[in-house]
Amino acid sequence: MSEDQFDFDVTVVGAGVAGAVTAYLLAQKGLSVALIDRGETPGSKNLSGGVLYCRSMTTVFPDFFDQAPYERRISRNQLVFMTPESSVALDYADERLHRGGTAVTVLRAKLDAWLAERCEEAGVMVMPGTRVDGLRIDQGRVVGVRAGEDELNCRVVVAADGVNSFLCRDAGLRPKPASNQLALGVKAVVKLPDGQLESRFGLAPDHGAALALVGDCTQGVGGGGFLYTNRDSCSVGLVLRLDDLVRQGLRSVDLFDHLLAHPLLERYLADGQLVEYGCHLVAEGGRAMRGQIVHNGLVVVGDAAGLTINTGFTVRGMDLAVGSAIAAAEAVAAAIAADDVSAAGLAPYETALDQSYVGQDMRTFAKAPHFMEGDRLYHDYGPLLADILFQIYHLDTSPRHRLMKVARSALKASPLRLTQLARDGWEGVRAL
Repeated sequence: MSEDQFDFDVTVVGAGVAGAVTAYLLAQKGLSVALIDRGETPGSKNLSGGVLYCRSMTTVFPDFFDQAPYERRISRNQLVFMTPESSVALDYADERLHRGGTAVTVLRAKLDAWLAERCEEAGVMVMPGTRVDGLRIDQGRVVGVRAGEDELNCRVVVAADGVNSFLCRDAGLRPKPASNQLALGVKAVVKLPDGQLESRFGLAPDHGAALALVGDCTQGVGGGGFLYTNRDSCSVGLVLRLDDLVRQGLRSVDLFDHLLAHPLLERYLADGQLVEYGCHLVAEGGRAMRGQIVHNGLVVVGDAAGLTINTGFTVRGMDLAVGSAIAAAEAVAAAIAADDVSAAGLAPYETALDQSYVGQDMRTFAKAPHFMEGDRLYHDYGPLLADILFQIYHLDTSPRHRLMKVARSALKASPLRLTQLARDGWEGVRAL
């Protein structure tokens, strides 16, 4: 295409974290950028929120903690094993996390809108309420996008259109993900009565808590639950592995109601008001589902590139999205400056991504998805831990036993065998 046929240097499709940060950085480099999103406003399609590990975000926006609409700084993390009547938690609280600003909770409707405002300030043309139907391809090179009867021509398209990226499929970069690589996320925001959140969670002002839940919360379906504190509300929900949910014939709405009825959740959410509720697909395949992320005139970032990590302790996506945006913006700007936006010209993006913390962490935890598929994690470990602790704390007039004998007794009554414990422990060490 000739020079005067391009409407923009770069068109970014998807105004989530990955897309907005990419657009902002490219505009900062003096390029003309369009940021397209199908939501009526950026963030309107993103429900609830989550934990943002924000060190990468503060490298892009040094004023993040002063200006961004985050909810609370996370200073307390819990990993909770649940049975129908009990919960056993690894509870970790540390002031260093709060002071350092390692992680914050965010509501995406607020955060994405703020990112879009920063993009506009940088000169990005933000185009909400626009559905992109496909790519424009000319002689094997992506040269723009189609939206209904309209076409937008550009040198490079950035696909930031989420885990189910139709742009990747349109370009033939990635096959349809396997069902065990996807999960159904069920999320809600529950507003708590005034002044109740900090007392219920034992938090100081601006401090937040993040709870990762496993076991009875999913009734044995692979996945887990979460509970995050916002300013005056909680984000609560489940992530359910799609293949296991279908195999067991269970409904996500029933599992979500079951979660809310658990004594642990009832205690935290009593008298709360449901203000948001929804479902969406979540990437769970780790490094194995990344696929191609560079094509002639196209790069792929964030969830669309399969960049998520779930270790059970942490669930990461937004910080990886920021890392991919930083790498993509550098590579795209350099390719346009060199007048080479072929796959070879854009290949430094993939190299930079692999060398960054994103690529290194994806390799480090490449075995995590397989480990998280183990059924015993969701069925057996919670009851075993609860039975051991019950025998320790349920004092009656009978003589007490040493901890080792108590553990052996609980293990004998459990379907778990010692060899399985050893095998799962070894696989956990290798994966995590």
